Order: sequence, then C-alpha cells, then structure tokens
Amino acid sequence: QVQLVESGGGLVQAGGSLRLSCTASRSISSINIMGWYRQAPGKQRELVAELTRLGSTNYADSVKGRFTISRDNAKNTVYLQMNSLKPEDTAVYYCNAAMNYVYWGQGTQVTVSS
Repeated sequence: QVQLVESGGGLVQAGGSLRLSCTASRSISSINIMGWYRQAPGKQRELVAELTRLGSTNYADSVKGRFTISRDNAKNTVYLQMNSLKPEDTAVYYCNAAMNYVYWGQGTQVTVSS
C-alpha cells in the first residue's frame, strides 16, 4: 500500500506554468506505473500522463508537447511540469500509483484563467 500527497496546484494565467508534485509514503522505484489524471466539473476523470517503472511515458493528446512527467526516486516524488497552460487545463489533478491495486491521492486544484 502507498499514500500519495499532491501539491503545487494553484491559479495561473493562460500561457503560464506550474509544477505539480506527488510524494509517496514509500519508495516508488518498484511501482509499475505512476500517473497523473485530471477531472473537470461535469467531466470524467482522464489520463494526463503516466510513467512506467522502466521509464517509458504516455501523454494525453491534449497535453503532449506541453506537459512532462518525471520522477525523483530518492525523494519518492513524481512531478508533472505543466507549460503553456490553457483554460481547458483547469481541473483537479490526481496522482495515482498502479501496483497490485490502484492508489489515488486527494487531488490538487489547477485553475487557468483566460
């Protein structure tokens, strides 16, 4: 089992940047997949980015080229660097960890003003 805590959300103008952090309660080096999802009001939760244990990445088409997922195993932390933010990026962003079970953080709000 693992507990996940997100941070770094906030209010930013369109075109700006934010870096989200997800800190785990245990080592992330052996976790199969670490990911970021987001959910806007009235919409389904969607995958934003994921990073496998072996280092491969996958991004939603809507964020590809703007967002980057990375990790620091020594800090038990996964990051989501968000550049060129758009109003449609506004959502609650959730960290998850896929092991034998999928674990979720509590989420952090990202609001992009136009």
